[in-house]
Amino acid sequence: MRLIWIALFLFLIQPINSNHLFLNFQGKTVTTVDRSEFESIFDSSVIDAEKYHHFIDKLEQLIYKQPLNASLNEAGSIVSEQLGYKLDRQKFNKAFYTYFFGKGPGTLNIPTISIYPKVDSELLANIRTKQIGHYITYFNSQKKDRVQNITLATKAINNYVLFPGEVFSFNKVVGKRTYEKGYVPAPVIIKGKMAKDYGGGVCQVSSTLFNAVDRAGVQILQRYSHSKEVRYVPPGRDAQVSWYGADFKFKNIHNQPILIRANVYGGSLIITIHSSDDIDGV
Repeated sequence: MRLIWIALFLFLIQPINSNHLFLNFQGKTVTTVDRSEFESIFDSSVIDAEKYHHFIDKLEQLIYKQPLNASLNEAGSIVSEQLGYKLDRQKFNKAFYTYFFGKGPGTLNIPTISIYPKVDSELLANIRTKQIGHYITYFNSQKKDRVQNITLATKAINNYVLFPGEVFSFNKVVGKRTYEKGYVPAPVIIKGKMAKDYGGGVCQVSSTLFNAVDRAGVQILQRYSHSKEVRYVPPGRDAQVSWYGADFKFKNIHNQPILIRANVYGGSLIITIHSSDDIDGV
């Protein structure tokens, strides 16, 4: 009887035969799958395409890394770019099919493709040399809610590089002004009257940007003035924006990329536009 219990114990502690595929990334196992999860209900030797495509989409989201452009820090020094990467679907498919149509467990190091940023250190160093436009506006630094919104929108457009022929959309670059992003309710002009809404004050950023890029000789494609005059720019020199309505758009018609530098200092918002020494006449 004792021998039977020993034999049973030894059997239970043996490793269980597994058909799992271990997916490794950067030296760690990120997930495991089993070929049975992808078998067609009609034929176990055929991959269920819908299940597999859903799985590979999720896997790509899991490992994707967005590239980072080179940028200038507050001191004006260049912060180097960073490569991104995405799933190499062709290599992954080949390796997965080998596992699926084989037997037993397997291990797969997830293959990736490098994604290069649009702006590297060399390009940035070249297009920061010549200032081709600038503008400064002022605000009450004691109005904390408005200052917070202005600061967030300013950071969103800072270090943005617009290549020849490209169009800049303020709403697209800054994005929706929401609580989750840190925006707070502050005064806005709606149909000629003052109200409160998330992102109040952001129009000062778009208006300052308009005056800066207008001096840089870009092509203004879309701009709207407020229904009531604002104090931070001269009459008719504002650029109203709202997520569900007005946008501010312009096009780089020069032969070189242009760089937007935007910063808040105390109660002032300063935007400068830069490019290469080889830019055509501004």
